[in-house]
Amino acid sequence: MTHDVAIVGMGCTPFRDHWDRSADDLLVEAVRECVAGVPGLSLDDVDAFWVGTQGSGMSGQTLSRPLRLRGKPVTRVENYCATGSEAFRNAAFAVASGAYDVVMATGVEKLKDSSFSGLTAVWPPADGTDVDWTAPASFSLLAPAYQQAYGLEDADLRSTLTAIAVKNHAHGALNERAQFRSPVTAEAVERAPRIAGPLGVMDCSGVSDGSAAAILVRAEDAYRYTDTPIFLRGMGFVSGSGEGLAADEYDFTTFPEVVQAAGVAYEQAGVTDPATQISLAEVHDCFTPTELVLMEDLGFSERGQGWRDVLDGRYGLGGGLPVNTDGGLKSFGHPIGATGLRMMFEAWTQLRGEAGDRQVPDASLALVQNLGGQPGSCVAFVAVLGRDRDPEYAESASAGATTGTSTGDEGEAA
Repeated sequence: MTHDVAIVGMGCTPFRDHWDRSADDLLVEAVRECVAGVPGLSLDDVDAFWVGTQGSGMSGQTLSRPLRLRGKPVTRVENYCATGSEAFRNAAFAVASGAYDVVMATGVEKLKDSSFSGLTAVWPPADGTDVDWTAPASFSLLAPAYQQAYGLEDADLRSTLTAIAVKNHAHGALNERAQFRSPVTAEAVERAPRIAGPLGVMDCSGVSDGSAAAILVRAEDAYRYTDTPIFLRGMGFVSGSGEGLAADEYDFTTFPEVVQAAGVAYEQAGVTDPATQISLAEVHDCFTPTELVLMEDLGFSERGQGWRDVLDGRYGLGGGLPVNTDGGLKSFGHPIGATGLRMMFEAWTQLRGEAGDRQVPDASLALVQNLGGQPGSCVAFVAVLGRDRDPEYAESASAGATTGTSTGDEGEAA
């Protein structure tokens, strides 16, 4: 089904302290940009909508009220920090199934007005045995675990985490939509006040407000809407059982859910060597050790070698596989419902050759990875997007339509 989907329009607000804007304002801005980029299309032409938010709205009216939608199905979704990706995933399956011709996925979060310095959530009642810790505390465990598993010296680990922060802020400095627009020095990262374990302030992503939106159609219809659509080539999602936090064998050097979701996406996309086939990647760098571990979980680096690749500059602009070319969560902050779609927006921009000073030359395949929860108990989304539709699939779909076999196009025929 994923091969049947194309993105034909996207919009994304700047992510920052929007003290003078509401969640409604941000949604309207992102949707307006999204629709304006598709000539001849209006909101009336969109058959169904999805809106992702953790705490900035309840029900589909989070979107239908500010957009003044009438007679349209709108679904509100939430899946931890992968909420924006969940909106995209559900919209993609809806259009691929033939249930709708044109759909929209949106995400929004307004965190700066909460008066909290970090992410907030209202947890359901439990039996009191849940681990009570902050996000920085849980993700800080990745760093010493990685160091012990692969025998890194303290200086090597610190240099690696610092290099990730410096890289992402350098990328963000080139992006007018980013919250933090200034490059940072290694000294600034390493002298920042400590937050949890080895993590300092500059190892952590910020808190911000933002919104993003995407218009999806079936792949065979894409060129009716734009000359430069982007095609969904593969998509995987895994909701972990949480057993990692209770299992002795879990060692905090991997996100098993990411590995599994990536395997599904790679198989669908025909990616057999992500380290060489993927042109660029957007990953969930909520904390610097998260990005380090993800480089290995996604197959970009061999196990135990990711830190060397980071220090060698492999993941910077101009490197072999640029990661977080827009600045990532480190430069954008993390408005929960919008982050997954913000990642999609950067992949969309890069694959269309519109990234300006951040442009990756000849970008053809982009990976987007978004996760929520904590190490040992998370949800994970991975998608592969392509500048071109999979030629083998397009050819087989065309042949199937000619011979009358099922190709997933029956919704249009109906």
